[in-house]
Amino acid sequence: MVKRVRSDSGPLSLQKHNHVCVKLGLSIFLVGLAVRLLLWDSFSFSAVVETPPALEEAKADSPVLSSPDLQDSDDFPGNNQSQISKNVAEKCDLFVGDWVPDLSGPLYTNESCHVIEPHQNCLKNGRPDSGYLYWRWSPRDCKLPKFNPKKFLKLMRNKSLSFIGDSISRNQVQSLLCILSKVEPAVEIYHDKEYRSKIWKFRSHNFTLSVVWTPFLVKAAIFEDMNGVTSSEIQLYLDTLDRWTNQYNNFDYVIIGGGKWFLKTAIYHENGTITGCHYCPGRNLTELGFDYAYRKVLQQVFKFFTNSNHKATVLFRTTTPDHFENGEWFSGGYCNRTVPFKEGQIHMIDVDSIMRGIELEEFKKAASLGSQRVNLKLLDTTLLTLLRPDGHPGPYRKFQPFAKDKNAKVQNDCLHWCLPGPIDSWNDIIMQMLDNA
Repeated sequence: MVKRVRSDSGPLSLQKHNHVCVKLGLSIFLVGLAVRLLLWDSFSFSAVVETPPALEEAKADSPVLSSPDLQDSDDFPGNNQSQISKNVAEKCDLFVGDWVPDLSGPLYTNESCHVIEPHQNCLKNGRPDSGYLYWRWSPRDCKLPKFNPKKFLKLMRNKSLSFIGDSISRNQVQSLLCILSKVEPAVEIYHDKEYRSKIWKFRSHNFTLSVVWTPFLVKAAIFEDMNGVTSSEIQLYLDTLDRWTNQYNNFDYVIIGGGKWFLKTAIYHENGTITGCHYCPGRNLTELGFDYAYRKVLQQVFKFFTNSNHKATVLFRTTTPDHFENGEWFSGGYCNRTVPFKEGQIHMIDVDSIMRGIELEEFKKAASLGSQRVNLKLLDTTLLTLLRPDGHPGPYRKFQPFAKDKNAKVQNDCLHWCLPGPIDSWNDIIMQMLDNA
């Protein structure tokens, strides 16, 4: 039954009628506002989670990405980031978080940067997808600003920074060079015979950047070519640090790390005597294991830093997990995933867990000793890196590997990182750590 409303022309009836109209109008306005807010919230959520198809298709079609222009502000790429960056390290764990979509993409491209090594120039080598470029690391409890090259060069004015370690250290320094080249290109002033150790100068800032290749951090006789082919066992001197220690006093900042090379067959020397080995079948030697050697070496490294009279900030980088599936680099292993893992979808293999356990234990011991000179910090990239199986060169370590045969069997690189790629986020983190140092 519908109740009819009688219309009267009197003043009281008119007042009642107006009151009803106001109520009706207000109700319509509130309902409309609620619907608008609901739709707006839904749109905002989908914009964060998904890449619009048109944008993704456009970026996947081109092997060269457009390079973002830097703003004049020292706080690029966001406003009021200075105060955030000063407090971010104290407020949260930078290494606990998620990889989140980032439609702005990397700060440089494979075309704008000229120091990318051929085997890490994935887009030029023909990698068909580019979605791996549009993610960045986001700590769970705070905001991590994107790397600010202008601010970083100001921070490093009249300073020296060195990356000490294996080819992963070289991979990271190339990422840093590419980012900084948006403000000032570096001038290479030294390289060794194999082009593994190098020194660059940013002359307008009097900033010296270097990479020292020393995969074991201790003295080693290595019989291996550039393709990883070995002609004899590595001879490893566990109680003798490598020559990087002679350069240490020249550095204001050091980022040091290693790990993977300890998995190789090696003969161990201590006190001038062979004490054992790792994986040396046919040799009448005690199998000590890679974990024995790695712990010994880290103890030597941390002892050197804590006993040194040189004042420096040292970031110790934890081991980098690889993402080979169905084999290793020498036995047909590959990595063809195109998106990051979520937390809980992958777990570290045993050797990586053992290495990281040793690293955390020995770092904790060294940090507990304290030092008036060295500022020792942990660059714990292991778990965040574990989540990025999509960022490796894979078969695209070589130029156009499938040009002649789409089914060709090629060697994959599932350890190092494409440039641009996930390793760029490591430099977001080190900028915050050094800024807070």
